[in-house]
Amino acid sequence: MIVDLPDSNASKIQRSLVTIRAEGGAVALGRVLTLVIATQLGHEEEAIEAANDASREHPMRVIVIARDASQKTAAPRLDAQIRVGGDAGASEVVVLRAYGAAGADEEGLITGLLLPDAPVVAWWPLTAPDVPSDSPLGRIAQRRITDASAQDDPQAAVHHLAATYRPGDTDFAWTRLTLWRAVLAAVLDQPPFEPVTGVEVSGAADSPSTRLLAAWLSLQLQVPVSTTLSNRSTGSSGIHSVSLQRAGGAIDLERVVPNVATLSQPGQPVHEVSLPRRSLRDCLAEELRRLDPDDLYGAVLREGLAQLPDPTGRGLVAAAS
Repeated sequence: MIVDLPDSNASKIQRSLVTIRAEGGAVALGRVLTLVIATQLGHEEEAIEAANDASREHPMRVIVIARDASQKTAAPRLDAQIRVGGDAGASEVVVLRAYGAAGADEEGLITGLLLPDAPVVAWWPLTAPDVPSDSPLGRIAQRRITDASAQDDPQAAVHHLAATYRPGDTDFAWTRLTLWRAVLAAVLDQPPFEPVTGVEVSGAADSPSTRLLAAWLSLQLQVPVSTTLSNRSTGSSGIHSVSLQRAGGAIDLERVVPNVATLSQPGQPVHEVSLPRRSLRDCLAEELRRLDPDDLYGAVLREGLAQLPDPTGRGLVAAAS
C-alpha cells in the first residue's frame, strides 16, 4: 500500500502512520532499527529496493530523504509518501521528497519519525558528506554507510575515508571484499603452510575495493604488496586478480569473466571459484548485521593503506596519515 502526502510535515506523516496501522493492521512490532537513506531526487528507488530486500533479514523503518540539489531556490515544499505491506518488504518506508529550503535541516525532518529506543543507521548511496560522522545525520547514527565507488574520484575517496574515519563508519568498497577475503583466507589455511613473501593485486582504475584489498593483505601478512590499477576490455570493473608469492610457487586468483574466478596453485589443478559481484542488497544486508564499530575496517584504513606505495603519485597516503 502506498499513501501520498503532498505538502506535508513530520506531524502529518506520524499521524498517517498511526492511522495506517489502526485501519490496515500494519504494525511496527519487531522493527530492529531505523535506516535513514540520504540521496538525490530521482535516484531513490534503487536504494529503496535494496532496503526492502534487506528488510526481510532486518525488519526496520526506512526513512528516505531525497533532496533536489538543482533547485536550491525553489519554494520550500515537502512531499511525503508512506509505503507498507507488499510495497515495503518487511519494513515500512517513509519517503521525504524535499524541495528548496525544506531539505536544509535533515535532522529536523526525521527526528519525529525515528523508531524509539532503536539504533539508527545512515546510508548515503551517492555523494557522501565530507565527514560523515560530523554531518547532521551522521551525528545521530550508530553506523554510517558510504560508497567510495559512487564518488567522483574513487581512489582519492578511499584515502579521504582514512583521513576522516570515526568508529561506526563503513563503506561498500570494503563490504564488496567479503568473498575475496574469504577465498584467500581459505587458501592460506591449507597446506603447504609456506609464508607469503609478496603480494600483487590488480584491478580497475575506478575500483576502490582493489586498494582496500591490498591494504588488508598488507596489514594481515606484513609483506610488500603492490597494486596495479588499469582498464581492460574483459571484466574491466572491480578487482581483476590477486597473486600470493611463496617459495613453492605463486597462488593466483583471477576473475576474467563476471562471477567466476580461476584459482591456480602449484601442484594442483586449476579450480573455478564462484566469485560474483555483490549486489547493493547483499552489501546493505551485511552491514546491517552489525551495529558495533568494524575495528578491522578501521585498522585497514588507518594502518594498511599507509603501508602501500602510492601508484597515483598524488601523495594520497601522506594526506590520509
